[in-house]
Amino acid sequence: MRRVPAAAPSHTPDAPSRRAAYLALGLLTAINLLNYLDRYVVAPLTTDLRREMGLTDTQIGWLLPVFILMYMVAAPLFGAWGDRGSRTRPIALGIGIWSIATILSGLAHGYGHLLAARAIVGIGEAALVAIAPALLADLFPPAGRARVYAVFNVAIPVGAALGYIVGGQVGAHFGWRAAFFVAGVPGLALAVAALWLPDPPRGIQDGGAARAADPKHGSLAVYADLLRRGRYMLLVLGYAAYTFGLGGLAAWMPAFLERVRGVPKASAATNFGLIVVATGIIGTAVGGWLADYLLKYSRQSYLWLSGVTTLLAAPFAFLALTTPSSAVYLPAIIVAELLMFMSTGPLNAAVVNVVSPLERASAAALMMFVIHLLGDVPSPVLIGYLSDHWGATPGSPAALAHAVLVVPVAIFVAGVIWIQCARNGGRAAAAAA
Repeated sequence: MRRVPAAAPSHTPDAPSRRAAYLALGLLTAINLLNYLDRYVVAPLTTDLRREMGLTDTQIGWLLPVFILMYMVAAPLFGAWGDRGSRTRPIALGIGIWSIATILSGLAHGYGHLLAARAIVGIGEAALVAIAPALLADLFPPAGRARVYAVFNVAIPVGAALGYIVGGQVGAHFGWRAAFFVAGVPGLALAVAALWLPDPPRGIQDGGAARAADPKHGSLAVYADLLRRGRYMLLVLGYAAYTFGLGGLAAWMPAFLERVRGVPKASAATNFGLIVVATGIIGTAVGGWLADYLLKYSRQSYLWLSGVTTLLAAPFAFLALTTPSSAVYLPAIIVAELLMFMSTGPLNAAVVNVVSPLERASAAALMMFVIHLLGDVPSPVLIGYLSDHWGATPGSPAALAHAVLVVPVAIFVAGVIWIQCARNGGRAAAAAA
């Protein structure tokens, strides 16, 4: 991957140095990795939780969405804070909250206790996801932002994979409680480190620091205005469909491999985790670099790349979920994941570039609210519900095999929406010229 251009202008005292910007990117990426590790550590533990607590697939399906529901509620509050006050303190606070809640998950002695702990994890993680993209936009200039967000978001597959591996291996050898403890403790140290992140003036990388927000235009007005912007909302709706598919796959793939394909539990989680980390690193890095390179040919390259790669991922996802032969479904999973991860950096860069510096945290928070409300909140529950009610033998491997087929449909819809968004942007640019 090419080096991201240094922050400019270098002589401006308020602009962060290149060293400070890269150190901050590294720390934020490490925090984001832990964010996704804590989020997905529960997925490979579902069989143990199902057996020990006597849970149904529908109850299992709620363990990820309940976290996201609280995450959705908290994200707009952290977004408003991030656009008007300190950005380092809420990030540090959020890390501390979610780490303690992950540890409490390992102490749960009933479904209600576990569900409450997972919900609190969502409150903490909302701070990072709402504020970090806006902070990164003020650490690096517009040219090369797709690569910056690719680096930051490579933590998604790596963290998710580590969640699968920690949950699968620690859970198999030491029990599901130990897996939550191992996932939660490191965050306490990162919470302290986050207090030393730089917090440059908003808009410093976009031609000078932006003016302070007008107090007459409060948080609700900003969110209402964002909801009326067609281009922004089309981007977000595509992201919601993408998140629906990816969230359903992430929540149920280890159980699918174990129950439908007959893969041993520890191997199912570990193998899928290794696929996620490998395809995530390669796909996210290649997508970020390629999207920035293609900017010289099209101002809509971020959206074209996201749309085309996601559309191409849909048939491979379908093949992976319908073919019993490991010689076919394993390569299909790899290709589908690789193509899907290529859109991560470009899509996040497109979102921050389409709004002003003073509303980027709010825009990221609203995006998080919508994509989870329509995406990975309903998808794991819907898949679990369909599995519990499909056919003559609810909850059977055949029922789960049919339920997961909603995933490739959602991926296809996301690709179509982003391609349409790229077309609309190209027509708007041509008309302006």
